[in-house]
Amino acid sequence: MRIDLHAHSNVSDGTETPSGVIISAVSAGLDAVALTDHDSTDGWEQAAAAALEHGIEFVPGMEISCRTEQGISVHLLSYLHDPAHPGLLEEITKSKDARLTRAEHMVTLLSEDYPLTWDDVIHHVAPGATVGRPHIADALVAAGVVADRTEAFTSILTSHSRYFVQHYAPNPALAVELVRAAGGVPVFAHPVASSRGRIVGEGTYREMIDAGLLGVEVDHRDNPEDGRRFLRDLAAAHGLLMTGSSDYHGAGKPNLLGENTTPPEVLARIEELATGSTVVR
Repeated sequence: MRIDLHAHSNVSDGTETPSGVIISAVSAGLDAVALTDHDSTDGWEQAAAAALEHGIEFVPGMEISCRTEQGISVHLLSYLHDPAHPGLLEEITKSKDARLTRAEHMVTLLSEDYPLTWDDVIHHVAPGATVGRPHIADALVAAGVVADRTEAFTSILTSHSRYFVQHYAPNPALAVELVRAAGGVPVFAHPVASSRGRIVGEGTYREMIDAGLLGVEVDHRDNPEDGRRFLRDLAAAHGLLMTGSSDYHGAGKPNLLGENTTPPEVLARIEELATGSTVVR
């Protein structure tokens, strides 16, 4: 089986609809795919229906944006949790609301120097989607300011830019606890992707493991090889699951579905550990 456990739709910052992601996964020769939109499960129903129609397994998931006390961004993948769990739902709603306020503030700052309005950004956001920097990047591309999202993120929208604004995000250990309480399986997404910014030290790993972390995403294009060796050693020492994924965003990133995959036995173990929801097949 070919399994990809990290993909995004236009419910967050991907460019395809949830059903479109499923169709793309079939075209890529996958047997199973997870939809892991940022701080949202709104695409699950559409993706599940498409998966049943096209004969591919669908793994319900979500990617939670977190931040350590040192200000380091951490992304936590949650698989097969209960989307209606009060504690987790309250926290991700708080994050989504903060993302909206943050995006509005960033656009205000950007409009001082670039031909950009809030309406320009909203034009690139699907109804009900979580607003984020990628949508601002898309508006900048449409305005001819940058060539693509990558250029936007390496220049104007970098975390070192004067236009960058922080937003609320839960502590990663708290997020792990909430995912476990919701019956889900928490997996640390691209943990050693230093090209994205600062990465956490061993203290954060210990806190997350103590809180109930169950896996690490090892095979991801942004994890360098020495980092992957570190993650394999960490997983062996603490009995963590190891996943591999594409982090697909449609046309929003060069990542291709199935460029990294997860072994079937790992998905089976995720199913065994989860109590919040189930794989659609």
